Amino acid sequence: QYSPDSVAGADGELDPTEVTFPGCPCRSSSCTAPECPCLRRGHSYSGLCLRLAEQQEQPFSRPVFECNSLCCCGEGCQNRLVQRGLQLRLQVFRTQRKGWGVRALEPIPKGRFVCEYAGEVLGFAEAQRRIQAQNPQEPNYIIAVREHLHDGRVMETFVDPTRVGNVGRFLNHSCEPNLFMVPVRVDSMVPKLALFAAADISAGEELSYDYSGRFHNLPGASREHKPVEEENSLRKPCYCGSHTCASFLPWDSSLFSTP
Repeated sequence: QYSPDSVAGADGELDPTEVTFPGCPCRSSSCTAPECPCLRRGHSYSGLCLRLAEQQEQPFSRPVFECNSLCCCGEGCQNRLVQRGLQLRLQVFRTQRKGWGVRALEPIPKGRFVCEYAGEVLGFAEAQRRIQAQNPQEPNYIIAVREHLHDGRVMETFVDPTRVGNVGRFLNHSCEPNLFMVPVRVDSMVPKLALFAAADISAGEELSYDYSGRFHNLPGASREHKPVEEENSLRKPCYCGSHTCASFLPWDSSLFSTP
């Protein structure tokens, strides 16, 4: 079932459509920092894409909050980007070795928002149950995104587009990707998993991102580990073809382990 936005999972634990953030009182057509309380919470898009598309020295980045449905600013506000959804011409196509993939039908400049990775938003227990119920031959679409807070806490978001999702579910992994993922919050603390161009992308080029979260992140940000030899039978080979290919698709043991 195609859905441009994420929906509540069958477990009913999280509802991404629920509005819990207050709106900003800005009456201008487009909000500006530092006047707008939404922009004061984190990054503005004027500096976000440039900052995130380049490796930085700082161990942490500021979060991204868009203006929401309760804000007084107009629909044309510059702080409303990901919520507008897909604005580019993309094509799902059959690759030679990786099953389905997605390619751009027009040039995409570095830093441009491309699409969201949308699906059912699940709690940890349901995400773990689903992934353990899969057999090794089945494709796994469940993504686990972990945001590391400055006080040591880790916020987890699990999205499963297996049955409900958008074009993002067809994006393949690459060890040298041309997209990077940013959690963007609009109406609540449940983030939209937004994918931005990490480089200038040509028309016809396949789009990809790093499933492990290593790309443009600190080494410790990923829970991927070097699996013991018997776990290699569960891992899927990587066919990205990059010079730094890790041979296998990323592996997150936490969703496979039992309590």
